[in-house]
Amino acid sequence: MRVGATDLPVLKPFRAGPIAPSGLAAPLLLSAGLIAGAAIVFAGSLALAQATGPATRDSAVTILWRWAPLIFQGFLFNLLISFLSMALGTAVGVLFGIGQVSPSAALRKPAWAATQFFRNAPWLVLLFYAMFLLPFEIRLGPISIAFPAWIKAIIGLALPVAANVSEIVRGGIRSIPSGQWESAESLAFSRRQTMWMIILPQAFKRMIPPWMNLYAILTMATTLISVVGIQDGLTVTRAALVAESRPELMLPMYLLLLLMFFAYCYPIARLTMALERRFNVKG
Repeated sequence: MRVGATDLPVLKPFRAGPIAPSGLAAPLLLSAGLIAGAAIVFAGSLALAQATGPATRDSAVTILWRWAPLIFQGFLFNLLISFLSMALGTAVGVLFGIGQVSPSAALRKPAWAATQFFRNAPWLVLLFYAMFLLPFEIRLGPISIAFPAWIKAIIGLALPVAANVSEIVRGGIRSIPSGQWESAESLAFSRRQTMWMIILPQAFKRMIPPWMNLYAILTMATTLISVVGIQDGLTVTRAALVAESRPELMLPMYLLLLLMFFAYCYPIARLTMALERRFNVKG
């Protein structure tokens, strides 16, 4: 050992590390910056509405405070539509996705055709078809079951969701190396056993990030139901503006609804990115 040298870390000279944020700090700073920026823009729009509004009527803050609970209720209805549409679309999409990798052409071709058709159709057009082609009630003998517009909207939004989930399932299954199938076959596993016990458990974690991303897109697309007259957050916001007849409130009111969607969808997007890094899923 050389005289004067040591391996003890406490005796080594201090070297300052880089000040730049790294690891978890950078995403947190970015998120904080986005939230602060959104808050500043919202406060600025509210201040502008307050300054340009008539002095003899209620202030912009008072009006916004009065309508915010109703707008939030409409936003919650958007979330309900997104939950139910995603559940229905996922159930149908999983069947389509497994059908697309079936060795039977009688299953594979119809599943592929349905997936491609609904995946490449405009969401709003499918929503209109569901609204106007589905009946208003279903009669089962003497029993009549109502079929309200919001259920039709769920079906209309579930169709493109099912097609996209089908592609996610197909891609997840195809991403598993073929050696897994061959190994299972050599161990006398049937195709069904191989699919449910070996392939799908491995492919599932690869399906989660794109599935979550699709859900975030669906949540933002639920505002389309306002076009067909369903009382969602966008419809309530528009009704509030008509009732107040205050054009200067348009910016803060729509920003309030926008911030609700942002506060809900942004964490989903961050979690999706974190899961992609954890599962090492490359798009």
